[in-house]
Amino acid sequence: MATTAPGTAAALPKSGAVSKGYNFASTWEQVGALVLLPAPDLGAPEISTSAISGSVDLTPAFAERAAHGAAKGRDRRALPCRCRAAVPGQSAEKSTGKDGGVVVPEKESALEEAGAMDAVLVNTHQFYKWFAELESAMKSETEEKYRLYESTLEERVNTCDGILKQVDDTLSLFEELQSLHSNVAMKTKTLHDACDQLLVEKQRLIEFAEALRSRLNYFDELENVSSSFYSQNMNIGNEQFLPLLKRLDDCISYVENNPQYAESAVYLVKFRQLQSRALGMIRSHVLSILKGASSQVQAAIRGSNSGKNIVTEGVEASLIYVRFKAAASELKPILGEIESRSSRKEYAQILSECHSLFCEQRLHLVRGMVQQRISEFARKEALPSLTRSGCAYLMEACQFEHQLFAHFFPSSAADVSSMAPLMDPLCTYLYDTLRPRLIYEGNIDSLCELVDILKVEVLGEQLSRRGESVAGLRPILQRILADVHERLAFCARTHIREEIANFRPSDEDLDYPGKLERSVDTTSNATVGDKSDIYVTWYRPLEKTVSCLSKLYRCLEPSVFTGLAQEAVEVCSTSLQSAAKVISKKATPMDGQLFLIKHLLILREQIAPFDIEFSVTHKELDFSHLLDHLRRILRGQVSLFDWSRSTSLARTFSPRVLENQIDARKELEKSLKATCEEFIMSITKLVVDPMLSFVTKVTAVKVALSSGSQGQKLDSVLAKPLKTQAFASPDKVAELVQKVAAAIQQDLPNVMTKMRLYLQNPSTRMILFKPINDKYSRGSYTAAIPSEVRILH
Repeated sequence: MATTAPGTAAALPKSGAVSKGYNFASTWEQVGALVLLPAPDLGAPEISTSAISGSVDLTPAFAERAAHGAAKGRDRRALPCRCRAAVPGQSAEKSTGKDGGVVVPEKESALEEAGAMDAVLVNTHQFYKWFAELESAMKSETEEKYRLYESTLEERVNTCDGILKQVDDTLSLFEELQSLHSNVAMKTKTLHDACDQLLVEKQRLIEFAEALRSRLNYFDELENVSSSFYSQNMNIGNEQFLPLLKRLDDCISYVENNPQYAESAVYLVKFRQLQSRALGMIRSHVLSILKGASSQVQAAIRGSNSGKNIVTEGVEASLIYVRFKAAASELKPILGEIESRSSRKEYAQILSECHSLFCEQRLHLVRGMVQQRISEFARKEALPSLTRSGCAYLMEACQFEHQLFAHFFPSSAADVSSMAPLMDPLCTYLYDTLRPRLIYEGNIDSLCELVDILKVEVLGEQLSRRGESVAGLRPILQRILADVHERLAFCARTHIREEIANFRPSDEDLDYPGKLERSVDTTSNATVGDKSDIYVTWYRPLEKTVSCLSKLYRCLEPSVFTGLAQEAVEVCSTSLQSAAKVISKKATPMDGQLFLIKHLLILREQIAPFDIEFSVTHKELDFSHLLDHLRRILRGQVSLFDWSRSTSLARTFSPRVLENQIDARKELEKSLKATCEEFIMSITKLVVDPMLSFVTKVTAVKVALSSGSQGQKLDSVLAKPLKTQAFASPDKVAELVQKVAAAIQQDLPNVMTKMRLYLQNPSTRMILFKPINDKYSRGSYTAAIPSEVRILH
């Protein structure tokens, strides 16, 4: 049994279970060898017992049984006794199986069935025999158990090996599956990326196709639009007309913005042909509607039989405007559509043509009526009243026309030029009526009134109040105002030349101081003085100058008025000086001086409120230096063609520009100052005239005496002292003083009376008399009288 175990173990596969069984068999073979060894002496059973006991791998019951047998042998050897052969097999202990149950050997069962058999072990041989039998029984029992265990282990090992093989196969399958999964994942990712790229490409192609389709739609519309526009049923009233026109405009805009497309120029020409046809249809439709409305209004006017009283009866508004608006109402949608697209050149042009057509039809209706009314004003009224009435009527008519125009063209109503074809002819009727009468108007007052009407009433008030509805009248009204200004300036210059510069005074005009004396008498008799009495004492050129400038100041432009004012003041000053000379000859020099002072003061006072500069710069060309240059050239001193020098031909024959600035106000001040000084000197001379010869003689004597003291030769008469001179005697000096005192008492009151007559302002008289008083009181003449003469006096 021990020899077969290694072979069996060697035949089993090398697994964990087989290794454990092999170890168990090896241990059992070693234990079995120890048990079967012969025991010649007493020590043999002990060794066998210890070997059996020391084996940890034996069954506990078997070890206990062997130890018990060995003890009995020792006892028998020492003391022979009877033993039952069945003692070893009658042990109360049973072999315990693997599952804790009792395993009974077959031989032991046979002995028990045969009955107990007593055996006496008398020698060692019997013992060995018994032991061999016992061992055989035990081996049989043990081998059976281990055989079953071995078979179980082999089955389990086979099962485990099968499981391990299946696990290895499964792992290999899993590895293969993982490799396949990686390949599939990689291929799936590649496929997914390809699908994404295809989707992107598809979307791009779809967008490209849509973009291409959207671009091609503009070109494809040519056939559709052409067929629609050339259809017999297509007209302006068709509801598809405006959408087709809008689509056509979109196509034209697209083709214009993309000239790089193939055949875009050809399509653009065809689209424009269609657009021209459509716009021509619109123009014809507008013209036919406007003509129809005009025909209806004209028929209504002829049937009303009240053409002469249209405005007063109110038929004008109901027929010319209300009925026309109702008859042409169907034009409003199409005109509004054209205005909404007026940013394009073609529609701006057709809109301008519609404006012209509208204005032509309206002008055809209202032209005769406006002309008739203005003609009635011209026959019945004067020029200022005609201007006022004509402008008021024309403003009213233009306001109605603007309202009607704004109804059809709301976006264009703010543009004044849109109604120019209608407003200009209507305004021209008024201008043509006023222009001839303006040319023949020579009255400055009437012209100034016209300027006030046009500038203040019409342009300033009425146009501002009515707003943009009458803004179209402004150019023609400004033109009329410019003509009035031109005529007024011409008349003013003529007036200055004829009435002031070329004034021929009569004796009555130069009757000074008689005119002043009569004015004083008239003023003293009157209870309340009239303002017009002030101008009675004025010299007529002064009166006309002041009156003319006061009228022109607010009627003319500042630049024009400045030139006229400078000319008028200069001419007036010259006329006053001429009149003063005549008055000095006819009356007295003092009257002439006071006349000139009076009127120069009045002129200065009257022009002071004018906020202008009375200076004019005159430019003249001076050729006086050319003669000297020509002489030098003829003498050969300079060359005619020497362009490098200052005497070149260009510079030689270039005239010099001389600027001469004339300030009328300064010249007036200068003349006034000179006249006042002349007057002061004449009055002073009048008072001290008796003393002049005496002062002259005294001065000569003083000079002679001073020259004699310096060693010069003296005249015998002048060499005498002053007190010994005959003209310096006390009687002569007393007589001289009496004459001066008489002159002061008699002449000075006359001078004051004259000054009060000419100069009503006391402050002016004081200003003039103060230098005279100073000269007499402290004056230069008394200072020349020697001290001894003054003592005699």
